[in-house]
Amino acid sequence: MSYTWDSTFSALFERCLTRYRSGDTDYSSYYGADDLAFLDSIGYQPREFFDFVEDFAEIGEPSLTTAVTVASVRRDYLREIMRGAKSGRTLDPSDLPAKTSEVEGFVWLPRILAKARAKLRGELDPNSMYCCGGDRAFLKRHDIAPADFLRAVWSAGEDDAKVIDYVKRNSRA
Repeated sequence: MSYTWDSTFSALFERCLTRYRSGDTDYSSYYGADDLAFLDSIGYQPREFFDFVEDFAEIGEPSLTTAVTVASVRRDYLREIMRGAKSGRTLDPSDLPAKTSEVEGFVWLPRILAKARAKLRGELDPNSMYCCGGDRAFLKRHDIAPADFLRAVWSAGEDDAKVIDYVKRNSRA
């Protein structure tokens, strides 16, 4: 199903969006066994997927295209780096840097960096979202696409300086 995974993702997104807009906001009933198997195959949790649907329904972003490109990076990381094995760990939201944390003048960068690393490894707590409103504000301010930031974090590994350099080189702020 590698060739058409993005179509499956898009169809599921649209189906969930229709349910959400009809007033059914209980995502726990959105997914059948095939949907859950699909989400697992790309390294996504049901709540994580729902967060993209909910934000799009409520405020119009992130777009379906953004959701697919972010999912693509996570899927590729799971397949190529993690060799399909889940980590089994979860980043506790209380362990995230504060929303006011900064590094080299970039407020929010420590927080989004921790979330991006956890997103790549599939370790985000269900109550945390990579590409939430705060993340989107940071990325918009610096004119960096969410999937591009994930790829930069992937490329940098654990080297924060490489990510800081990436933001400096790409920021329009």
